[in-house]
Amino acid sequence: MTNLLADYLPLVIFIGVALVIGLALLVAPFIVAYSRPDTEKLSAYECGFNAFDDARMKFDVRFYLVAILFIIFDLEVAFLFPWAITFGKLGWFGFGSMMIFLGVLTVGFVYEWKKGALEWD
Repeated sequence: MTNLLADYLPLVIFIGVALVIGLALLVAPFIVAYSRPDTEKLSAYECGFNAFDDARMKFDVRFYLVAILFIIFDLEVAFLFPWAITFGKLGWFGFGSMMIFLGVLTVGFVYEWKKGALEWD
């Protein structure tokens, strides 16, 4: 019985630490919150310009394009980490398949560059 309790002790400690951190993060804003609010402190900060009245205001499509390109390339680069860890075990097949993947990634990047998707004029 004590062996079973000893096996679960790290789990109980982990749950206890998680609860303490969670409660601390819930209570901290009430302790650290501003005490003397003014209009400057209470104003919304959105990308360096004042908040606008209409939530349906049109944005330039380049904001969305840059965000999508960032997500695509970020996710594709994330495939490099598991490949790098298992590089020695994969052999030439793993190396060749990753070079094909990186080639497709490079072709896509060059295509976006030539189309002007990365220009901000």
